[in-house]
Amino acid sequence: MMTLHRRHLLLQTALLAGLPLAASAQPARPIRLVVPYPPGGPLDTVARLLAERVKDTLGVVVVDNRPGAGGNLGADLVAKAAPDGHTLVMGAVATHAINPWLFAKLPYDPVKDFSPITLVAQVPNVLVMNAETAQKLGITSLRDLVVFARKHPGRLNYGSGGNGSAGHLAGEMFKAQAGVFMVHIPYAGGNPAQLGLLSGQVDLNFDNLASAAANIRSGKLRALAVTSRQRSAAMPDLPTLAEAGRDLGLARFDVGTWFGLFGPAGLPPEVLARLNKAFVAALDAPETKARMASLMAEPSPTSPEQFAAFVKAELAKYGPVVKASGAKVD
Repeated sequence: MMTLHRRHLLLQTALLAGLPLAASAQPARPIRLVVPYPPGGPLDTVARLLAERVKDTLGVVVVDNRPGAGGNLGADLVAKAAPDGHTLVMGAVATHAINPWLFAKLPYDPVKDFSPITLVAQVPNVLVMNAETAQKLGITSLRDLVVFARKHPGRLNYGSGGNGSAGHLAGEMFKAQAGVFMVHIPYAGGNPAQLGLLSGQVDLNFDNLASAAANIRSGKLRALAVTSRQRSAAMPDLPTLAEAGRDLGLARFDVGTWFGLFGPAGLPPEVLARLNKAFVAALDAPETKARMASLMAEPSPTSPEQFAAFVKAELAKYGPVVKASGAKVD
């Protein structure tokens, strides 16, 4: 018959043996993916899609919306996080290429304070006119628009989501390269700017293709060209501004919305490689491509080195454009 002391020793041994098993059964610490904009937009939708796709390789990824200061709030939060791979941000053209020139005091350095992981997607913008205005002025092509604008300086105006927005800067780049003058009408956001265009308050906009597509197809807006370097798979017959404006001074025009994944500066190489591999695989998945196609977002996975070079080039591109626009946020 087992003594009380013997039973106690066996129980103690079993408990001690079970401790490592209990510890290993604890769930891995989740990855926090900061989205520096409100829920519901294409960037947020894609972030949630990727979070779901990588859970088998990276574990739980929690999307944390931290909007504010044009995306700077969320980006800064990650810039100051520990470089352990558990805090990432879905940065964008605004946070890493436009805001550094637009804001007088940016709380982070867009290059030095981040580890680029991969470019995620590019969303083409499109030059659209109010269809009735275009018909009244006899404008059916990009060439017609440039010729009219050169003959009538200040007669045309364009709307945007606000001073320093991607639409505003695309308009300023267009004016500079085409040698035209159009009046800029800033609105308090992309949706009010689109309503202003549809109602005829403004003549044209440089809009997000996903936002403008339904009104283009219905005939309310006339699309003249996409602003990105390549044609969009969603509207393959629509030329790029660089194509259609090759002899109009626009051969190098290239403006698009993009977003990608960053971690804090100093991510260990093995952590960076693991994150890149997981998210690139997620972007290559057929289900991801199909969902992103519905958002007119084009998956654009890269290596960390390629993404780092891309961000530096975008940052350099927007510096003179922001300066020429006169836009500034104190």
